Amino acid sequence: MTETASVEDGYTYGDPSISTSPVTLEELRELKASVGFTDEDRQWLRQAGGVLDDQVRGIVTRWRSEIIASIPHLARHSRSQDGTKLPGYLAKSNLRFEQWILDSCLREYDQQWLNYQHEIALRHTSLKKNQTDRVESTPFVPYRDIVAFSAALVDTMKPYLAAKGHPGYEVDAMHRAWAKSVQLQIALWSRTYMDLARTNNEW
Repeated sequence: MTETASVEDGYTYGDPSISTSPVTLEELRELKASVGFTDEDRQWLRQAGGVLDDQVRGIVTRWRSEIIASIPHLARHSRSQDGTKLPGYLAKSNLRFEQWILDSCLREYDQQWLNYQHEIALRHTSLKKNQTDRVESTPFVPYRDIVAFSAALVDTMKPYLAAKGHPGYEVDAMHRAWAKSVQLQIALWSRTYMDLARTNNEW
C-alpha cells in the first residue's frame, strides 16, 4: 500500500506505542452492521483506494485550502492560538490526512486499524492535540465540528472517484462505501470524546 506519511510526519500506524482502543472488535462488528457496512463495501473501498491513490494530495488541498481555510472556526485548529499560520504543522497534518484516505480504503479493519482510530480521536482532543507536532495551537477540535465536516468529506469525493472513467454504477458503489466508512469512523471517534466528557466538555 502506498504511504504518503511517515513516522517523521507523525504517522504511527501499527506502532507499539499506540494505545489499545477502548472499542472492542465485537462493538466494531455491531457498528458495521448499524451503518450497513458489508464485505462488498470493503471490495468497493479497495477499488476506490486504487482510484484515489494519485489524487489524495489534490483532495486534501481542496478540503484544507478551499473549504476549511474559508471557515475561520475550523481554520484556527491548524494555527497558533493568536492566529499565526504554522506551515510545518499544516504540512505534516496534511500528509496524515492524505494517508487517512488511503488507510480508510485499503487497510483491513482489524485491531491495528481500530487502535489507530482511537489515536486519531485522541489527537483531536485535549489529551493529545498538538503533542505529535509539538506546537501551540487550539487545545482541541470540538466533536460537533468533526461530525458536521463529515458532510464535506463525503460530498466532495464523488468527482475524484469518477476521474478514472469507471462506469457510473461503480462510482456510485465506491461513493456509498466511502460514505459508510466515514460514518463508521465518526462513530468510533465519539467513544473517545464521550469518555472525556466526564471531565471536559469538548462537544
